[in-house]
Amino acid sequence: MWQLLRNPALVVAMALLLVACSEDKPADQAPPPPEVEVMTVQPRPIANIVELPGRVQAVRVAEIRARVNGIIQRRLYEEGTDVAAGAALFQIDPREMQASLNAAQASLQRAQATAMNAAQDVKRYKGLVAKQAISQQEYDAAQARLRTAEADVSQARAEVESARLNLEYTRVDSPIAGRAGRAEVTEGALVSASEGTLLTTVEQFDPVYVSFAQSSSDLLAIRAQIASGALHLPDKDRVAVQLFLEDGSEYPHTGYIDFLAMTIDVSTGTVALRAEVPNPDRLLLPGQFVQARINAGTRPNGIAIPQRAVALNESGASVQLVGEDDRVSTRNVELGELHGSEWLIRDGLQAGDRVIVEGGQNARNGQPVRPVTGKRPPEPDDATADGSTAR
Repeated sequence: MWQLLRNPALVVAMALLLVACSEDKPADQAPPPPEVEVMTVQPRPIANIVELPGRVQAVRVAEIRARVNGIIQRRLYEEGTDVAAGAALFQIDPREMQASLNAAQASLQRAQATAMNAAQDVKRYKGLVAKQAISQQEYDAAQARLRTAEADVSQARAEVESARLNLEYTRVDSPIAGRAGRAEVTEGALVSASEGTLLTTVEQFDPVYVSFAQSSSDLLAIRAQIASGALHLPDKDRVAVQLFLEDGSEYPHTGYIDFLAMTIDVSTGTVALRAEVPNPDRLLLPGQFVQARINAGTRPNGIAIPQRAVALNESGASVQLVGEDDRVSTRNVELGELHGSEWLIRDGLQAGDRVIVEGGQNARNGQPVRPVTGKRPPEPDDATADGSTAR
């Protein structure tokens, strides 16, 4: 070994070999910045959707009650079927009312006869008083008897009309068209006009009302946004309402708000609203609960970001941003409503901000990252035009 080292040429060759080996070994390098998917905030018109639970109500509900005393003779309709306006529902025994009508008509005839006799007396006395054959006092008394007789005729005529109405009320008709409910009385039952005995109900199902209750604070906030121009109402102020049934399915017909109470319920702090909704297929039934999405205007410069880009914690919500130097920062935001898979941002973001959508778990504040724009999900290449899968 010592002999090899004494050879200068050999020593130089070994040194060159060591230098070459050291150049082939790569130097330690810092890891590359993590890749994150970002989206650039771009304000756009966004519908202001308010979700509220609601209850279905019939547009018209007629309580069919007895208007005369009597015994139910027949039920003239089939329970649970549709009836037309004016359709006969019950028949009350009419014989007593018919007798009352006959008596009232007889009283009218007697009063008319008395009035006719009094009129003849006045006519005859008029000529006699001119000849001074009778006194003026007798003539005045004849005129008084005529006026009394005419009043009796008017009273008797009114009694006849009342008796005729009572006779008509023995046939109980439906005042509206709708679905007739279960009969509350049976044949042979005694019904009373003074107690207003309930016979049945008729409800109109097309259209129907859906009633809601909205927080007064939320309503005041909407009014303030409308006044400031941050929220635009739809044309003709027609606020659309889309319903969702209890099984989560979407109701196929759109309704519109037709009533807004101008008072606040002091016990609940809410304001009553009502929508009118078409119901041609009778899918909505009175008393049914539904979930409503109310299109309460449009935000012309709304900001919405994907739900996965928002971090929720005890102090509120925050997002991760990528600055111009491609470094990460965290910013608190104020959330609005959740529309599908997007959060509406009320405050904290502005146009041009780059929000991290994916990969933020690998980035820390102040750390440089490599941002890439969001990518659309790849469309399957094995699907045919009619939606079937190619084999």
